[in-house]
Amino acid sequence: MATLKDVAKETGLTVSTVSRVLNNRGYISEETRKNVYAAMERLNYHPNELARSLSKKSTYTIGVIVPHIRHPYFAELISNLENEAYHRKYKILLFNSQEKDEREKEYLDMCTRNRVTGIIICSGNIQMKEFKELNVPLITIERYLENGTAMVECDNYQGGKLAARHLIEKGCRHLIHFSGVRETAMPADQRAAGFEDVCKQKQVSHDAIGTSVNEYNALEYHDYIEKVLKEHPETDGIFASSDLIAAQLIQVCAKKGIKIPEQMKIVGFDDVNVASLTTPRITTIHQPIKEMARTAVELLIKASEGEVTPSRTVLPVVLVERETT
Repeated sequence: MATLKDVAKETGLTVSTVSRVLNNRGYISEETRKNVYAAMERLNYHPNELARSLSKKSTYTIGVIVPHIRHPYFAELISNLENEAYHRKYKILLFNSQEKDEREKEYLDMCTRNRVTGIIICSGNIQMKEFKELNVPLITIERYLENGTAMVECDNYQGGKLAARHLIEKGCRHLIHFSGVRETAMPADQRAAGFEDVCKQKQVSHDAIGTSVNEYNALEYHDYIEKVLKEHPETDGIFASSDLIAAQLIQVCAKKGIKIPEQMKIVGFDDVNVASLTTPRITTIHQPIKEMARTAVELLIKASEGEVTPSRTVLPVVLVERETT
């Protein structure tokens, strides 16, 4: 079985230089890096990850806890988190909590047993008391966590304002906002606040309607949308708190014979791939998911190395106009 010394001999480099390449420490030229990995492949050499983790007191692994893996927003977020971690020589352990307390506690225990470098949390139910024995950085994305290391979010309040202003500028005078889950407080609730403030300022009829945790978990809003539209037949503009809800709004409007955008204008939130796959395509608030993932991973690694990190990072949003308005 090939050893680190064999790789060094094959490349003509010192053992310490090869070690720096494998641990991504200090400056290494791209040519040297390629030579080392080519030699490893020729010799079929595989680094002893367990030994490396014991010496570094880290497994170069990041625990990621999400409430969904099917939701388009979380699917894109997970993909970006994995990509950002990979480029920094880290792996992710992915856990799908489905917003269940017992699962979240079990997954935290698994993170502890696997000696993760830190945890990125996108779930809304985890209580701070569960983290007392972890002693690793805790980064949240679009979730509140008392005494967590750092929180990353988009400018939800500005997103709500942009959506309301756009609908009003397009001539809408009877607006509805399908907001977040009533049972859980999240940064995304600020979307409703921004929406309502603009509507009040412009003196436009509006109503913010919360959704339920059952609808959120099932990713199914059709029946609820039909009920709301029946109760508010005058509605001519809707701001949906996700592109998933906006896509189902389009389906309900088609079923009821409501023309978009002539009779109903719709603005979503997130700008995930579904926003460009519907007919008509969805006008939406672009959430910088890639940048949020990059920031979360960077903050986690810096915190694990003892660097001071900002407790809250808010990234800007923009409106992307498409065919629903």
